Formats: sequence, C-alpha cells, structure tokens
Amino acid sequence: MTFPISAALLDALVLAVVAREDTYGYRITQDIRSAVEVSESTLYPVLRRLQKEDNLETYDREFQGRNRRYYRITPKGRAMLELYREEWKLHRRKIQDILLSQGEEKNTDEQI
Repeated sequence: MTFPISAALLDALVLAVVAREDTYGYRITQDIRSAVEVSESTLYPVLRRLQKEDNLETYDREFQGRNRRYYRITPKGRAMLELYREEWKLHRRKIQDILLSQGEEKNTDEQI
C-alpha cells in the first residue's frame, strides 16, 4: 500500500535532493523513488515549475558526448526547503500522534 503524495511534498523532496548536491533529472527521480513512487513524467513539470519560481536554476554539462541538464538550488529554494522542513515536522508529529499513540493505548489496555 502506498500513500498518495501531495504536490507540496513532492516539491519538498525535490528541493531536498537538489540541496544535497547539484544533480540531473534522472538521478533526482531515482533518489525520490527510494522513498515514494514517482515517474519521470511527473517529475519534470515539477522541476520546470520550481525553476520558474526561482527555487532551482539549471546549467548544462557535457556527459558522454551529450549535454546533461543539472539543477542547483537557489537561495530562495533553500529558504523554501526550510519552510517545508518545519511544516513536515509539525505534520509528521500530528500524524504520528494519531497513528501511533492510539495503537499504543489500545495495546496498553489489552495488556491490563
């Protein structure tokens, strides 16, 4: 079972991957796929939008006789990533409170 991923969470994941190091689209897809299922056809519009919003910038580098487009996070993108990280901490805590705490209470009641 997989949980659907929101656009904001996908933005946050992309920014986090690119913040680690400048990288290219296919590699970003592979890194994100280690956590959630996402296709390249989903990812490239996200990259273009983040670039248009000045959260990412691009440059080309030759690789095996072809140009490969690399993405780099901008200062605005880093600030956005920090906001996403703070929101994620709050969101994760609320979800865990519901999913995990109730289960623990139930197990505690069953043991008595």
